[in-house]
Order: sequence, then C-alpha cells, then structure tokens
Amino acid sequence: MIKSLIMSDKSRILPQSFFMNEDILEVARALLGKILVTEFNGITTSGIIVETEAYRGLDDRASHAYPMKKTERTKTMFLDGGHCYIYLCYGLHHLFNVVAGKEGTPNAVLIRAIEPVLGFEEMMLRRNHTKFSPRLSSGPACVSQALGIDKNWNGHNLTLGESIWVENSCSENNLIKIGASTRIGVDYAGEDAKLPWRFFERENPWVSAYPKAEFITL
Repeated sequence: MIKSLIMSDKSRILPQSFFMNEDILEVARALLGKILVTEFNGITTSGIIVETEAYRGLDDRASHAYPMKKTERTKTMFLDGGHCYIYLCYGLHHLFNVVAGKEGTPNAVLIRAIEPVLGFEEMMLRRNHTKFSPRLSSGPACVSQALGIDKNWNGHNLTLGESIWVENSCSENNLIKIGASTRIGVDYAGEDAKLPWRFFERENPWVSAYPKAEFITL
C-alpha cells in the first residue's frame, strides 16, 4: 500500500452506507487502511488506520453497552452508523470509537493505532514528543491525543466532512495483510475476552503490540 498523501481529499470521505453494516467484525477489518482525519483551527492531521478492535453490545461482555445497556455514557453507541463514540479511560485518556450498524444497535470499533500521514509536527507537539517514532500514535490514547480528539467530539457525525472524518486511501492498491488476535485489556469479559476481535496490519511497526498467538485472517 502506498503510504504517502499530499493532502486530504474530502471527495474520498466514507459514506454512511459504509458504517451501516450490521457485521461489526467486517467494519473493523474494513477500516484498516482507511485514513482518519482531523481538521481543527485550520490544522489538518491524519493517519492510516492500522489497528482496530470490534465491540458488539448485544452479546459481547467486553462492550460498554452489554447487554444492550443504554446509559448516559453509552447512549452514543445507539446512534446510527457513522457517529463517533469517545469516552474517558481512567479519567485521563480519550479513546476514539466508530459506531456502526443501524440506530439502536450499539456496535463500535475502537481505533487502536494509526500510521501518521499529515501534520507530523502538530502531532508531535500535541504528544510532547521530540522524536518521530511509532510511540507517537501507537495505542488508542495516543491516537486521540495526536489527532487532537477529546470527549467534546462524542457523537460527532463522521460523514459530514467537518472536523473529524474517515477517508478512503488514495492508493488504488489498498490490499493489506490482516492479522487477528484477542483484544487488549478486556480480561473482565470472561470467555468473550478470548474472541479474536482485534485486527491489525501485519508487520506494520505502528501497531501497538503484536500478540504471541496470532490468527491470520487475510
């Protein structure tokens, strides 16, 4: 996959139909290789999505909305596909999720890592980094901080092309090798913690952590 981009192109913004897919595992895999973009105060930053995790509110004990639990925190997950669900983890870290499926179905994909494309200097400034390395945007908290995303954008519509959106890659050769593993930090979910619902681009250095045991999917 070509990993260079001169500028963001709103003509490539993913339509709502992409996010309306009821199969959250398909959405989590399909987001790999897509470009997550933010544009705040005239500053554009972006990165190729290289790692995701799927969460299904109906029957997945790792989901905040299990079992179809609608609260002040999770109500955003019940919106129709194409909105973002952003929550505060440990009172410190903003974690960015993409809501998928029809309204009332609380499915979401956590974006765990991106490979930077635009706005390197701004991303480094936000992260207080002096060295350009995978630590810049590897891990879900790092993704949000590098892109300037916080909880104030919870519920934002990603399909409008305003402030935060997701684009198709400009590369015609967008085939990547996908690996799968269990999700990270969900030991509380019992048997569901063993589900191979974490997807990542194999051999990409920006992935947050490679598993000891990997389920190859593509």
